[in-house]
Amino acid sequence: MRVLRGRAARHAPWLALAGVLGWAQASLAGEYESSPQVAEFVTEMTRDYGFASEQLVSLFAAAERKQNIIDAISRPAEKVKPWKDYRPIFITDSRISRGMEFWREHEEALKRAEAEYGVPPQVIVAIIGVETFYGGNTGGYRVVDALSTLAFDYPPRAPFFRKELREFLLLAREEQVDPLTLTGSYAGAMGLPQFMPSSFRAYAVDFDGDGRINIWSNPVDAIGSVASYFKRHGWQPGEPVVSAASIEGDAAEQGLTVGLDPVKNVAELRGLGWTSADPLDDLLPVTAFRLEGAEGAEYWLGLPNFFVITRYNRSVMYAMAVNQLAELMVEARGTQP
Repeated sequence: MRVLRGRAARHAPWLALAGVLGWAQASLAGEYESSPQVAEFVTEMTRDYGFASEQLVSLFAAAERKQNIIDAISRPAEKVKPWKDYRPIFITDSRISRGMEFWREHEEALKRAEAEYGVPPQVIVAIIGVETFYGGNTGGYRVVDALSTLAFDYPPRAPFFRKELREFLLLAREEQVDPLTLTGSYAGAMGLPQFMPSSFRAYAVDFDGDGRINIWSNPVDAIGSVASYFKRHGWQPGEPVVSAASIEGDAAEQGLTVGLDPVKNVAELRGLGWTSADPLDDLLPVTAFRLEGAEGAEYWLGLPNFFVITRYNRSVMYAMAVNQLAELMVEARGTQP
């Protein structure tokens, strides 16, 4: 990846970057060269954001439509795995041990992230571990190909990906980086923390102070960026993530939360037969959910920090995997000599 430059030149004229970024190439016969959708998009970016149209035309001439991206995102959703099958995907000895190594390697940055943002090291490490196995699998697609394919050739979610494509071009201009060099997942998620371009622009930080934001190959910037994301979404320092619960009575099932947003508080759930293993404020809104564990049904109350994790990925099981991986790494550190 080309080294990212700082935001100081975010307002530099787009055309002036041609020599630096090497975009001024001869026009190629690409899938998007004569697309009316692309022409409309180029007009919008030129009119609303001051891009040079000739640079965008050259960029989209070099962009490639990827059928395997369309196939991947169009694939029928797999049946949702029960927790007893989902958990072993992310809670493994190798993910714990590699997480411990990552923690040791970047302990100073993780301590500083906790001091500045209030997010504990184990949560940051667990996010990066679940997302990309600590940078081992960050995706091999050019982001411009992924976002162009989905913005112009995947109608069901075209508005979303068109917005992300816009954010990506703004990101590249602000950071003065060649967008043809940046890689990510088939959906355009980038770097160790798998930020979408809009998340990068909103939350990514230059955490090592070198004047660059590099979440692709700089773990320190990735650590600071994850912590920044969590703080901005309301992480509460020192507070737990979940509380185990037990249920009793026929009305208990009525307490289960539909979706992720908490709609009942602790007292209301108690009235339906829920009992928390921990003392919780009666008026605290919580997410009440049941998981199919290896030893039977598990009942849990998701607390405000649990909801913050679900803002990163809108999944109860994802949030539980992150939390349990984090807890197991803390436990492992405590048992090491």
